[in-house]
This record gives sequence, C-alpha cells and structure tokens, in this order.
Amino acid sequence: MSRKKKKASIARGPLMIDVAGLALTDAERKRLAHPLVGGVILFARNFESRDQLADLTRCIHKLRRPRLLIAVDHEGGRVQRFRSDGFTVLPSMRALGQRWMQDPLVAMRMATDVGYVLAAELRSCGVDLSFTPVLDLDYGVSRVIGDRSFHRDPRVVAMLARALIQGLQLAGMASCGKHFPGHGAVAADSHHEIPTDPRTLTRILQEDAAPYQWLGDPLISSVMPAHVIYPKVDPNPAGFSARWVREILRQRLGFDGVVFSDDLTMEGASVAGDIVARAEAALGAGCDMALVCNHPDLADELLGRLKVEHDPESRARIDHLMPAADALGWDALQETVFYRRALASIHALDDR
Repeated sequence: MSRKKKKASIARGPLMIDVAGLALTDAERKRLAHPLVGGVILFARNFESRDQLADLTRCIHKLRRPRLLIAVDHEGGRVQRFRSDGFTVLPSMRALGQRWMQDPLVAMRMATDVGYVLAAELRSCGVDLSFTPVLDLDYGVSRVIGDRSFHRDPRVVAMLARALIQGLQLAGMASCGKHFPGHGAVAADSHHEIPTDPRTLTRILQEDAAPYQWLGDPLISSVMPAHVIYPKVDPNPAGFSARWVREILRQRLGFDGVVFSDDLTMEGASVAGDIVARAEAALGAGCDMALVCNHPDLADELLGRLKVEHDPESRARIDHLMPAADALGWDALQETVFYRRALASIHALDDR
C-alpha cells in the first residue's frame, strides 16, 4: 500500500508576497515554497467568485506545513477587495464615527457587527487576516486616509477600534492596527510620494499614537507602520526606524505583537534604496514581516539576494496570528443567528 509523502516542515519566513491571478501558476508555487516567504497578500484581481477564492486559498494553504498566512486589505468602505458573489459591502469607518456622534453605545455594537461579518466572510473562504482597523486620525487633510478613519478624536478611534476588533475575534481573526504612529495629518499619499510630518514626538504620542498605547497587544495583534518620515523623531520612515519600532512601539508602548512593514514597492519606501535595501531596513528596524506587492520581479530579486536570519521570537509572533480554530463554511455561516443579526445592524447603518 502506498502512502502519500509527507510535506517537509518549512517555518514561515519574514516576507509576504502576492500572486497575479485567480489560480496559482507553477512559477508562483515555486516562489511561495521559498523559505523566506511566510505569507501571501491577496487583491481584487485574485477574486472572481467565492468558490474560486476558496480554491485559491486552499491551494496556497496546501503548499506548505505550517501553512502560509493569507492576508488581504479588506477594511470596508473604499478599501474592500471582495465585493460581489455574496460578500457584504461594508461601510466606511467614518460612518461608524458619525454614528458615534448620535449614540456611542449603538456605534460600538455596530462596529463589533462589522468586524464579525468582515472576518467571518473572509475566513469562510480561507483568508486568515485582514489588515484592519485603520487607527489614523481624521484631520481632514490626508488623501489616502480620508473616510478610512473612524474619527478625529483618538478616544473615539480607540473605542470603535476596540469594538471592531472584538468582532474580528468572535470570528477567530486577529487584527492589524495601521498606520503607526499616524498617517492622518499629512496630505501626501505614501503610495506615490514620500510624506513628511513635522510634528514633535510628544504631540504624536498624545494624539495619533494614543490608540496604540491604550489598546496594546492584548487587543491589537499586529501593527503596520507608516511610510511617513517624522524628522523631529527620526530621519527614516517609521517602518524603517529602529527608534519608532524597537524603542517607541516595543519598549515605550510595550507592544509585543507582529509588526508588518507596509508595501516595500511604495514610493514612500524608496528612500531606503533598492528592494533588498528596503527589506533589510524594515527587518533591521524590528519589523517581523515585510510586504512586497505587485512586482513579482522584485519579489524574485529579493528572494535571490536577501540574506537574513529570521529571529525565533519574530517567527513565534507570526505563528500566533494564524486562526486557532476552523471557520464556518459559507452556507453554515448564513444560518447563524449572530451573523444574520450583524447583517441587519450593518444594513441599518446604511439606511440611516
């Protein structure tokens, strides 16, 4: 009697990369098997239907043991990668902040409902993590943040984020607060520019970074620093700065969760040099995992040239992001009372 050959164990590496389409190519299977890879980020181009998405995530998860972490930017509002074939169109976080101004307790319940629906639908299709919630404050000046922010008041942001994270947790999903220490006070978009925020450390910690300090790693499972330079604190963007990541986030604020770099192919990351220099800067500053998106050529260059020893503590933090229990299938999810009630709550927010 023949037995299937057991896959060799390959620990999750410090890089998260993407794939081009609706199914894996042979080249992508080879790329994802590289020991430096630890995760995959999906985009709207990777979605055609729920069945197709589930097949794609199943194929990615079957490639390795332990399985790769599958993530997506699926916040609600204008940043939601999957929006058809049954996926609930989620409100912007600003809509929850506006509801807070009418009734804070109702707004918090709605935020929990949004978090639960967001996470439960993704998990039913095999996605492990959404890079949410946005903790940036709404100063009314940032083109890239805008209605992705809950509110201008850091206390309101912290309370609504706490409620949304509770919903994620109820569905078995971790969270990612972004963009530390705050992207909301600069107009420039770090996807296309190199933003600079001239404020002092004291002011940033009192306002923009306050939600990170109040919530901490017991609630925020992971953090993504901003590709923003705060010259009165450090000449490097926050995600490339040991002062921001190791000294302020880890030591001063006591954060012990995962730190992801933002996409290393963004213009805001270009100050560090080529793709290898960017990855070295992010990992050297204390990031646990670095993202390389939309450029398979750069991903291949990085996999071929990057020389790094993945710290065991960093690897353990990444392992803790993986869901601990199996998710409900899509059909079973539709029948649960809690899911149906959460949907009604979201629709009520849309109809107000």
